[in-house]
Amino acid sequence: MKIKEIRSHSDLLENIKDKDRAFLLLYKKGSEQSECSLKNLNEVSENGGTVDVFMADVTNVRDIHGNYSVSSVPTMLEFENGNFINVLKGCHKPGFYKSFFENAIYTAKAMANDDKPQKRVTVYSTPTCSWCNTLKTHLKKNGIRFTDIDVSRDQTAAAEIQRRSGQTGVPQTDINGQMIVGFDKTKINNLLGIAGS
Repeated sequence: MKIKEIRSHSDLLENIKDKDRAFLLLYKKGSEQSECSLKNLNEVSENGGTVDVFMADVTNVRDIHGNYSVSSVPTMLEFENGNFINVLKGCHKPGFYKSFFENAIYTAKAMANDDKPQKRVTVYSTPTCSWCNTLKTHLKKNGIRFTDIDVSRDQTAAAEIQRRSGQTGVPQTDINGQMIVGFDKTKINNLLGIAGS
């Protein structure tokens, strides 16, 4: 995995237009959180991988973050076939980035077999939470692709779900920006178009 520096929004669009999946890290050189993100991403890139990762320093590149409503850095943007689909804020551990990228590859492969567009789904969970596992099993059984974030290992995500829903408990599910606290099967099924299973 190589990380390439991007110089402008048009440079970004040119680089991602023919990619199934691509990621862009927006960072600010010298900021503690940004340096943390860069260091951990570089660690992941040294261990190989096939994802396309780009980076842009907002001090020099000023025409990207406004296009994607990014107000803080570091922020990772995820693109699918040139379209912006997901955002990941803050610095994360190398293992988290690795699983984030691997999940994206799994999703891209699954999408190659399915033309139906799907809503963006992120599950916030912990390994010891039984309802989290029930929820994830339900999504998998119904062919719903999702990003799984372990909030016990990611304090940034834990703070983010509390800010958005006012709750700290898991599971919490983000479906196209709408937060659902707990395993509210009816609501989840309605939002994702799952027939009463």
